[in-house]
Amino acid sequence: MKILKIIHGYPMRYNAGSEVYSQTLCQQLIKNHEVQVFTREENTFIPDFTMHEEVDSSENRIKLNIINVPIEKYRYRYRLAEIDTQFEKVLLDFKPDIVHIGHLNHLSCSLIFKIPSHIPIIYTLHDYWLMCPRGQFIQKKTENIHELWGLCDGQKDLKCSMRCYSGYFSGAEEELASDSTYWANWIKRRREYINKIINRIDYFIAPSKFLLEKFKNEGGIPNHKLIYLDYGFDLKRFNSRLRISKEELFTFGYIGTHIPAKGIQLLISAFGKLKGDALLRIWGRNRGESTNALKALAKEFPSTINQRIEWLSEYSNQDIVKDVFNKTDVIVVPSIWYENSPLVIHEALQARVPVITADVGGMSEYVKHQVNGLLFKHRDISSLATTMQYLLDNPFLAPKLGERGYISSSDHNIPDINTHVLAIEEIYRQALKTKRKYGAT
Repeated sequence: MKILKIIHGYPMRYNAGSEVYSQTLCQQLIKNHEVQVFTREENTFIPDFTMHEEVDSSENRIKLNIINVPIEKYRYRYRLAEIDTQFEKVLLDFKPDIVHIGHLNHLSCSLIFKIPSHIPIIYTLHDYWLMCPRGQFIQKKTENIHELWGLCDGQKDLKCSMRCYSGYFSGAEEELASDSTYWANWIKRRREYINKIINRIDYFIAPSKFLLEKFKNEGGIPNHKLIYLDYGFDLKRFNSRLRISKEELFTFGYIGTHIPAKGIQLLISAFGKLKGDALLRIWGRNRGESTNALKALAKEFPSTINQRIEWLSEYSNQDIVKDVFNKTDVIVVPSIWYENSPLVIHEALQARVPVITADVGGMSEYVKHQVNGLLFKHRDISSLATTMQYLLDNPFLAPKLGERGYISSSDHNIPDINTHVLAIEEIYRQALKTKRKYGAT
């Protein structure tokens, strides 16, 4: 098959979960199919919407079609004709049999309608972006001015306008009504357009049952279009984990971006409450002011605590065992949103590293308390600190919990990318078969 993958970023330019998974999938599909990727970069020194070609740096058979979309200019555009035009050129040149979408954020929703109706479209759901313009159901502003990033109970046009878009109001009291109405109408129009997209897509893949139920009950996706399929991984990357420097202090590890949604601020605060000596190692790309603010938070602790927090650089996905898992006793995933199916949880479990995470969403779906990790009360610093303290006081539990790995399979291994791709290929074949039988939608 000729498969065109659409994703809003591709490693190493962008290295979060959906991007890493997309690369892993493409690198496996290329073994038996032709694969191209339509993705983006952000280059303010060249014209907007310029497109060029590259290849995957570790698999040169995968062609990348990269369009320039500086997001600060177009952050709240969900339709961009210039992107659609460039995408159409890729379609005409490549002539795919299948289009598989990973994300449309920072691209253009309307590019879907450039795809000929006889070509099936598959969409992997990585977050709630089709239901929530900001993707995570957490609010920029709440009624309680002391509450940061409050949880959202669903899209309501005026509420979303006031809670998440009031930063774009003029600030004049006499213009509040017109500003709030404008953004409420924008949110309403966006959702109406998303519903048209849902109608055009053949199948949606949900990597967690929690996410599937959310979209079935609240997202407007018909049940017959939803498929549960957890992510697939290259298991060879996780062999031979060996905890080095066993003499060093018990070590908590964090992998991820330095943004509020990931809850890293909770982790740092909880670490500051621990009694006894431990290390906290934080891996991730420096995000300028956000990273500096987190370091400033850590500096509020006595030097005896602050000096035990290590800020480490981004790592290569292929070297995650050597560079990360060999240097930590437990991974902490403290996200303040309802995570879908975090790759880091799977990767840690496969390396037989236990996980501390919150008791909600896709996080608690794959980590069971006192079985292969520990759970704490979502968004609760005291609960997180208590849970971390428990493991610090009982360090012998860490390897025992880690040994149990991924409890959703009989062999305790996370889904292998080879088996995962067989399931993906079957979804592709079923979509093609349906198109041939019933005609274009």
